[in-house]
Amino acid sequence: MGEYRVLEVKQSVFASNEKEADKLRADMKEKGTLLINLMSSPGSGKTTTLLRTIDALKNRLSIAVMEADIDSDVDAAAIATTGARAIQLHTGGMCHLDAAMCAQGLEGLAAGDADLIFLENVGNLVCPAEFDTGAGVNVTILSVPEGDDKPLKYPLMYQVCDLVLVNKIDVAPYFDFDLDKLRKNVASRNPHARVIPLSAKTGEGMDAWYEWLCERVAAWKAER
Repeated sequence: MGEYRVLEVKQSVFASNEKEADKLRADMKEKGTLLINLMSSPGSGKTTTLLRTIDALKNRLSIAVMEADIDSDVDAAAIATTGARAIQLHTGGMCHLDAAMCAQGLEGLAAGDADLIFLENVGNLVCPAEFDTGAGVNVTILSVPEGDDKPLKYPLMYQVCDLVLVNKIDVAPYFDFDLDKLRKNVASRNPHARVIPLSAKTGEGMDAWYEWLCERVAAWKAER
């Protein structure tokens, strides 16, 4: 039999990405700009949450947004109506962003001295969790209609997140959703992740999210 090599491509790709991510994180820390990787399944309310957040904090923080999607510019167009700087990133069919893509997006965004930049990642609970984007914080949105068992079905997503936003809490009475059970399921995957229930539509619980953001931005700048 002929000789052949076995190359662990996935391991190599991840190692290279982690190196790029660490460099990007250090660069963002030096600038004093906090990059937040916002992840969720499609339809959870990422864009609606961002629209309300930008409007509420526009006088406290300078905010910019990178919208990642396989195609279309619907989300970037929506964000642009707020006056915030926005850019649409097309992934060419890929279901996630890695650190190199994120760095390319930041260069195109040209957000200057923004306090806070959101990366609205591709709607997917699997691939985005596997790739470090270089963000300083990972946030996951879980909407009530998805169920309280999501952390058990997609463990890695909840293992890598710093915060879980439970969106659409206003419709909880109409679904078989147990917030206490959700908290336990999140804690079983990541005991350090905070859970904030809210409704981006009605505004319920949004103040806790805003204060969390402001505190994280201040802490990020203080660590320079």
